[in-house]
Amino acid sequence: MGSQQNNKYAYIAGFLDGDGSIMFQLKKRSDSTKGIRFMVTICFYQDTRHDKDLAWIKKILHAGYLSRRNDGMSELRINGFKEVENILRLLKPFVRFKKIQVRLVLSACIILVKKTMRTMTKTDLKKLVKIILLLQKQNYATREKKTQEDLYRLLCLTP
Repeated sequence: MGSQQNNKYAYIAGFLDGDGSIMFQLKKRSDSTKGIRFMVTICFYQDTRHDKDLAWIKKILHAGYLSRRNDGMSELRINGFKEVENILRLLKPFVRFKKIQVRLVLSACIILVKKTMRTMTKTDLKKLVKIILLLQKQNYATREKKTQEDLYRLLCLTP
């Protein structure tokens, strides 16, 4: 049974390597005291004609939500610090192309699971900014990326 489960995780890790993304973002949020929040996401993409495979991944991982986009693509999105941390730990031994992204987001999750925005120190916030910047270098992005100065300003880390 163990090796069969490992085979499933290996397949999912390969899918993530090819048709997925691992994201760590700082998002604006009007209902929080600081007006921002950290967000981690694992996302799998597939042509909507084949979204049964995404449903299978959702079932195996017991996580996420499926949505169909207007462009004929479907997504399986998994959010939440603990949820993403647990799944990345399962997939980590099998990931090949996104090893650095997995390592970076896992290190962010370790901080984010333990602390809230109110209890984070400046050192914690600076570590998280560094992780975001390192991850930006690894990931393909269609939008303009935030600089360290932008992120520090958002987190009130500038003098």
